[in-house]
Amino acid sequence: MARIHEYKGKELLKKFKIPVPKGRTARTADEVRAIAEELACPVVIKGQAWTTSRKAQGLIQFADNPKEAEEKADQILGGTVNNFRIETLLVEEQLKIAKEFYAGVIIDDVTQMPLLIFSSRGGSGIEEIAEKYPESVAKSHIDIVEGLQDYQARNVARRTGISGKMLLRLGGLLQKLWRVARAYEARSAEINPIALTEDGALYAADCRITVDDYSVFRHPDLGIDIARELDRPPSRLDRIAYDVEKNDYRGTFYFIQMEQNFEKNAGYLGFHGAGGGGSMMSMDAVFNRGFKIANFCDTSGNPPASKVYRAAKIILAQRNIDGYFGSGSGVASQEQFHSARGLVKAFREENLSIPAVIRLGGNSEDEAVRILTEYTKDLPAPVEGYKKDDSADFCAERIDDLLKNADINLDKRVPKSRQPKAADSCAKYGFNTLTGRVTFDHEICLTCETKVCISSCAPQILKEENRVPVLNITPEEAKKGKCTECLACEVECEQHGKGGGFIDLPIVGLTQYLNESGGAITP
Repeated sequence: MARIHEYKGKELLKKFKIPVPKGRTARTADEVRAIAEELACPVVIKGQAWTTSRKAQGLIQFADNPKEAEEKADQILGGTVNNFRIETLLVEEQLKIAKEFYAGVIIDDVTQMPLLIFSSRGGSGIEEIAEKYPESVAKSHIDIVEGLQDYQARNVARRTGISGKMLLRLGGLLQKLWRVARAYEARSAEINPIALTEDGALYAADCRITVDDYSVFRHPDLGIDIARELDRPPSRLDRIAYDVEKNDYRGTFYFIQMEQNFEKNAGYLGFHGAGGGGSMMSMDAVFNRGFKIANFCDTSGNPPASKVYRAAKIILAQRNIDGYFGSGSGVASQEQFHSARGLVKAFREENLSIPAVIRLGGNSEDEAVRILTEYTKDLPAPVEGYKKDDSADFCAERIDDLLKNADINLDKRVPKSRQPKAADSCAKYGFNTLTGRVTFDHEICLTCETKVCISSCAPQILKEENRVPVLNITPEEAKKGKCTECLACEVECEQHGKGGGFIDLPIVGLTQYLNESGGAITP
């Protein structure tokens, strides 16, 4: 789920005629003072951060005059909460609140329907309110086709003891909240509290809206640059990884940095999972061994080898990780040798210098483990591969042992994958893929007896012509996805051929990140 800040959520509420307090955002204390002068009333200053209990954390302050507002703004700006640096403040008029209500529209994953929740008691912790005052909370599912009808909205409020004109007013507000949620495909849209002021007005005093990840592209006006639910602004690696995912529909690639700026030998692992449940189990296994994870990553749903490769490269870009741990579902339906090739290409390009333990349980696991282990024997650090019958706990034990006892030979320098020179020779032959480019050096290919690139090409799009590999389909078909980027044309060619094949898979922004951060682990 992609979160949006309170101020942005209130802009959406205003579009649907839900009243919000007067005010606007500021990024400096001087701007806060100016806004307070414009409002000419006591104000509330709110640090914009994706966290709960902002008041308890000092991110919500009250001021009676512009000078005090400026001073309170100075206290909030530049502070850090859960790795979230406070850079934006919302300055609003203080409301004289007589009573508070809660309203929310959330997606109920069990019924796969929107669920309207209303409480005649507002304040933080709707779960606690429901437990302590069950009579004050009412719920009703919403038909996605029919929408929330006026009588349904009123009935929900009525069940909490609301009556009279207030019932009509709150029913109308609930309908408007539903329209906001529906229009922006929200996973959740909450107003907490709905404030009833002493003069009888209703306001959305605070709100929280999250948008479904897969709907973000339809709402560019929201300014969401990464469709993930984070408790902080996305890191540079988060953004780089998301650019890979959003532009490649094949399988899943989910990457989130958990920690940054840690020291070497602090017990942080680069974590690479496959499948939600298996990944959770595998994380527990490394936690139980006393390790911490620098990131969470999931490549599942039958991703191409190229996506696994990019995931591995991004994981390895994290500075000071001590090891690489890959483990997820032990019964993956995807052909695991594709994942193995993606890892091999990444590990060889990085001349891997930290131990890696990878569990590749599922289809063709024997072949996957063979590729992973045999093709990485000449790397400075050991790489171990395991199968579905090897538990996550056992694999965590292995990475622990390798980090304590592995012989890492930093003098080993395997040649990086043979990146082709500029295509200025008639011997260079290439074609574009969905996300990269394959190149064959036909001068080298002429000396190759195995033509392993052809025999190991999973989609069988290559053929031998005049003793060299060429496309067996049109370049247009290859670019549209007929080339599945299985990486055999490079990985198998390097191991069992002459090394004439190479596939370039750019990762936008990664090279610049490495140059500026020193994040590459290669010594």
